[in-house]
Amino acid sequence: MIKIGIIIGSTRPGRSGESVARWVHDLAVKRGDADYQLVDLADFALPHLDETLPAAAGQQYERAHTRAWSDRITEFDGFVFVTPEYNHSITGALKNAIDFLYHEWSDKAAGLVSYGVDGGARAAEHLRQVLGRLKVADVPAQVTLSLYTDFEDMSRFCPGPHQEERVTTMLDQVGAWAKALRPVRA
Repeated sequence: MIKIGIIIGSTRPGRSGESVARWVHDLAVKRGDADYQLVDLADFALPHLDETLPAAAGQQYERAHTRAWSDRITEFDGFVFVTPEYNHSITGALKNAIDFLYHEWSDKAAGLVSYGVDGGARAAEHLRQVLGRLKVADVPAQVTLSLYTDFEDMSRFCPGPHQEERVTTMLDQVGAWAKALRPVRA
């Protein structure tokens, strides 16, 4: 069975990302087609990138927090990134966490769930560029959640019923691509 990490891409106090990620997780586990696990960046407390060698040098990590992060990401065949849009981009915490690693991301599949005033669309597009450089195969289906229509008072998450179908389509693609990329990772 493939293993998919659902990454909460914000560490901000009062963030909406945790409720969005739990919603995705709840929908995902009902499928029974993969082992879906939440991965909270806040649990890793990664500082600003503090490794001497670049991650592309091949997992020569000096710091315990980097090794723990590497071990967690290595175990997955694919990911669902849940990201807010901050100033037309992803959060600094998410970009930093991605930059800590290289090979651990490569040849895996990813789906995107974004949220913001315009559904987080610009954050998702920026994340696609970052993931592409790491050889992550991001699927075309994505979920965009508007602060105006999928949140009450722009803070309490209450997605429209149509969003479940979008999650299903995205997860179908992530699962298929994660399986297809297994021989490449081997």
